[in-house]
Order: sequence, then structure tokens, then C-alpha cells
Amino acid sequence: KSCQTASIATANASAQAWSHVDAQVQTEAPVPVSMQPLSRYDMSRLTAFLRRVETMVIRELNKNWQSHAFDGFEVNWTEQQQMVSCLYTLGYPPAQAQGLHVTGISWNSTGSVVACAYGRLDHGDWSTLKSFVCAWNLDRRGLSPRQPSAVVEVPSAVLCLAFHPTQPSHVAGGLYSGEVLVWDLSRPEDPLLWCTGLTDDTHTDPVSQVVWLPEPGHSHRFQVLSVATDGKVLLWRGVGAGQLQLTEGFALVMQQLPRSTKLKKHSRGETEVGATAVAFSSFDPRLFILGTEGGFPLKCSLAAGEAALTRMPSSVPLRAPAQFTFSPHGGPVYSVSCSPFHRNLFLSAGTDGHVHLYSMLQAPPLTSLQLSLKYLFAVRWSPVRPLVFAAASGEGDVLLFDLQKSSQKPTVLIKQTQDESPVYCLEFNSQQTQLLAAGDAQGTVKVWQLSTEFVEQGPREAEDLDRLAAEVAT
Repeated sequence: KSCQTASIATANASAQAWSHVDAQVQTEAPVPVSMQPLSRYDMSRLTAFLRRVETMVIRELNKNWQSHAFDGFEVNWTEQQQMVSCLYTLGYPPAQAQGLHVTGISWNSTGSVVACAYGRLDHGDWSTLKSFVCAWNLDRRGLSPRQPSAVVEVPSAVLCLAFHPTQPSHVAGGLYSGEVLVWDLSRPEDPLLWCTGLTDDTHTDPVSQVVWLPEPGHSHRFQVLSVATDGKVLLWRGVGAGQLQLTEGFALVMQQLPRSTKLKKHSRGETEVGATAVAFSSFDPRLFILGTEGGFPLKCSLAAGEAALTRMPSSVPLRAPAQFTFSPHGGPVYSVSCSPFHRNLFLSAGTDGHVHLYSMLQAPPLTSLQLSLKYLFAVRWSPVRPLVFAAASGEGDVLLFDLQKSSQKPTVLIKQTQDESPVYCLEFNSQQTQLLAAGDAQGTVKVWQLSTEFVEQGPREAEDLDRLAAEVAT
């Protein structure tokens, strides 16, 4: 008992002694700090000072708030990321051995699969040449760049391609023969879903582009729209027995085009106007832009009611869709793209090597940029950056433009092909927005990864786009 009691007393004394050391630290400042009494401040002078400077401080704060000095400035503590890098180089050796080009490219609705069409865009009769549609699933483990996850053999050159907006495995293609086909890539043994066949309704020229459109009143059901150099714009619906049935049709006839300044008169006999490209407005589902062989873009409408003055055979009445004619390029237009962020802006690219930025409200372009001494084959707006677009050139380049940085020169120039053979097509990935795919004359698809600079919208970018659209062409 006594031993325990002594032990406890010693421990307590030790703890108290350590407490005394702490007290010494606390009392190093011998004089305690105390607040001065409030009455010592001259409140009247302080109030007078604040009133005197208030206007000036508010003015400076407002000036800072309206300043653009630090727009786009971001503190970046990490090393600068490379603007563009090549993630994948994809190709199908049997198609490349035949000398086939990548003529069309498309991302599926999930953004994980990229498909390409193999054909030829140069001169020659390629109608009987066997070609291919190939697809790669980039999310699949063990991706083999030279072995597509799906291959479809096609009896005629495929010139364009478009994945279904909601069905990840359905893809539509337009052929050199004028036919339109839809495949289901999840059925490797029997991929063909629907085809137009060769009837009076089928295009008589190679199909330039195919697009999926929602059926009126049925947002979950889709039709295929096709355009071709025979001057016809046709809407197809898949029906039983594997048939694509014509539901609506339009024909471009020279005599019915709205006249604008500088549009050359064509000689007699040239009645049909060849359609080379199409792009639909993101704001009006009936409104679309057509690129033409004559070099002039056309504003058109699916709601047009006027009958087309043509003798072309058709199972449905053909209508005249053109509402407005824009000032022409120096040669055929190969590609058009409507802005996803502004209802009145669209881009066009053509054989004159120029990209034109147009407003729907006036015939002359707002601006014209010469990007190549050869042809430009494709132009596309970014799906996420209002002032960014990409173009594909006949010199083997992919050009990325950021109009917020420069309205005259590309921000990045990517050498896709080392031998300067043409890049024929490109598409941004609207799901995995950092990806851009481009196809070329070597039969190669390259998937480029863009830095965050091209993916994240900058401050006031939408306002800058509005300002650009409000400009009047000189």
C-alpha cells in the first residue's frame, strides 16, 4: 500500500512539473497585449476618409471587372502538354494492298468505335472494285491496329459513311454505284441490314454523303438522307425484307436556284446541279446546307413545297429545296459544316484550297482563308469549342484552327502523311472530345489526341463567336 501511494504521488508531481515548464513559455512576454479602448480612435476622421475614397475604389473595381487583360490566363504548375499526339495508326492491309484510299470516317454513338470506308476518290472506273468497311473498337483490350474488329466486304467502292445516332453497331454507307446500304457490324456473318438496290429511285451518280435524320414525330426512329452528284437529295426508310424505301426526294435544277450576285449562268442543257456535301443545322432540323460541283453552297429546306422541274424518274414527287445561293468558291465544294454553337454560321471547303466562313444571312463569306495550294477535302467544326475547326488538305496535312488565337493561320499543323498524299476525311469524336480521326490516301486512319486547350471552352468564347457572326462581309 505505502509503495503504491508513493508511486502515484511521484507521478503526479512529475506531471505538474512539466506543466510548470509550459507556463514559463507562456510567460516569456511579461506584458500582456491588450486592445486599445475604442474611444482612442477618431471615428469622424475614419468615416470622412472612407467617404472620400469610396468612389475611386468602386471605379477601380468596376474597371478590373470589365478588363480582358487576364482572359484565358490559367495558372499551370505542370509542364506544358503537347498540343496533339498520335494515339493510333489504323489500317487494313488487304485494302491498302489494292491501293484503296480511306474515303469516309465515322465515330459510333458511344465514341469508342471508329469506322472507315475504303474506296477511291480519283479518276477511273472503280465501280466494280471490291472494297471494305472496317471498324476498330478503341476501348477493347489488346487492340490490333492492323486487324479491325469488324470487316465488311462491299461489291463497289464506298465513298462515305455515317454511324447511326443511337444504335452503336449500325452504319450507313454510300457507294460509287449510287446505292445506299446499312450494315449491322455486330453481325459478322450477315451484316447487311438494308439496301436501296438498283431501281429508278437509286442515285445514278456516286453518293457523296449520307446522314441519319430523326423521322418527323418519331425522335427515336431514323431515316437515311443521301446526296449525290446526280443532283438528287433522297430520304430513305428501312422496311421489311432488307429494303431501303424512298420516302421523300429533292432535285437541284439550275433554273430553280435563287439567283445571287456573281453566280455564273450555265449553258443550256446543264440542268441538274451536282451535290457534293451536306450539313444540317443544329438549331433547325429542316434546314441544311449543300455543297455543289459549281462551287456555290446552297441553303435548303426539307419543308420546301415547290415541285422540281426535272424529268428524272422517281416513285415520289421530287421537290426543289434551294432557298438561297451563296457566293461561290473557285471550284467544287467538297465539304460543309454547320456550327453547333451558332444558328447562322457554317464553313465550306473546296478544290480552291480555301475555307469560307459564311453567315446564313448574306451571300458573300464573312472570311476566306487559303489553307492549301491543293484541294481541301474536309472541314469540321469542333463539337465542344465554338471557335475551333479542323480541315484536311491535299498536301497531307490536318490543320487545327483556333479563331480566338488567330483568324489567319492554323494553331497546329499536323503532318498526317509523310509523302504529302492527301487527307480525304476527318471527324471529331463528340463523346470522347479529345479525339480526332483522319483518313488518307495511304489507306490509313490516324487517331489524334488533342490537348485540353482544344477541348475546354475559353472565357467569353461564345460572345466572340456572336461578334464574328454579327460582322458584315466587305
